[in-house]
Amino acid sequence: MSRRSGRLTLQARDENAQEQSTAVTLRKRKSEPSNKKKLQPAAKKQSYEIQNCWSEEGSSPCILIETPHKEMEEPADRSAFKQYRFQNLFINPSPIPCLSWASSDDVWIKMLNKELKYVHDKSYLEQHPKMQPKMRAILLDWLFEVSEVYCLHRQTAYLAQDFFDRFMLTQADVNKEYLQLIGITALFIASKIEEIYPPKVHEFAYVTDGACDMWDIQRTELIVLKALDWKLCPETPITWLKLYSQVEAQKSDENFLVPQFSQDTYIQMTQLLDLCLMDISSLDFSYSILAAAAFYHFSDFSVVHKVSGLSWDNVRPCVSWMRPFMDTLRELPKAELKTFTKVKSDDRHNIQTHVDYLDLLKDAQERQIDTTDCHQSPVSIDLLLTPPSSTEKPTNP
Repeated sequence: MSRRSGRLTLQARDENAQEQSTAVTLRKRKSEPSNKKKLQPAAKKQSYEIQNCWSEEGSSPCILIETPHKEMEEPADRSAFKQYRFQNLFINPSPIPCLSWASSDDVWIKMLNKELKYVHDKSYLEQHPKMQPKMRAILLDWLFEVSEVYCLHRQTAYLAQDFFDRFMLTQADVNKEYLQLIGITALFIASKIEEIYPPKVHEFAYVTDGACDMWDIQRTELIVLKALDWKLCPETPITWLKLYSQVEAQKSDENFLVPQFSQDTYIQMTQLLDLCLMDISSLDFSYSILAAAAFYHFSDFSVVHKVSGLSWDNVRPCVSWMRPFMDTLRELPKAELKTFTKVKSDDRHNIQTHVDYLDLLKDAQERQIDTTDCHQSPVSIDLLLTPPSSTEKPTNP
């Protein structure tokens, strides 16, 4: 291709003419009246701070106050700044201890804000007549299995689940033949965000056994990213569960970023979360409440309230919904830490694992049909529920 169209033509510069035009310009500026307003800097985005209104009794109204920029001088009259009050917005006090590297209140508020920003809803099934809840369960079960094969972290698998559900919420009438492609693409995106050494695209194509090739995944990646508006950093249930576990085990003189909770108990809770997440009804609850309900089944409500700030009314519906899943897992041997060749021992609990979740899900859903909603107070509930006797168990067809 010829580059002539892009050439620049240089002309000889007349220095006298240049000086003359400069002098004329200066004279014009001097002759202009001086009462013109000075140019103002470009308008900057408003910034806000959240008034520190935590109370020892519990949550309190949130007040956003417009604050001056650091570049501006301190205003003499603060009444000129607007106050934005949200009478119906309540924020629980931050359970996160004091941090040396950030404000615990700011971290807590940002996490809560993400609960509002990243919306998930099981109603997307109505937009896809050809899709059934069991198809989603099969897909997630397969993604968990792929994650274990490639030693991907739990956060990676949970991000993929979130991306898939939120993407399907933006679409309509997706054919079931494309679900595997969407799922493996979501895992591909999540691994590039979360993993230090993510698998290559051809490795993700390989596990589909010829159903998807590299170009399919790469094309679908761009479609998914645009549909999600590049919002790729939700607080997943595993994020909340790890936070609750760390807050409960935290000691005053320990680094908050270093895990101090029991790995054995943690992987049992994650197995419960994995199983619950495969049921599409889990999308009826926010991720923080899902994690709190799972934490409750291995603790008691006083601890849950301490680490999450949630009330019993917030957690009770999810606890009741989750009980059949917990009963199903109690009949199995306790989950144990798996050994991975290239994973350090102190990181094994973070690697996504897989069991026969589909059969467990079927059992839990059969139990759920016979389960009635529990409206008792947390004090009167047996925290470690015993499995029903053999005569009460549903018979498999």
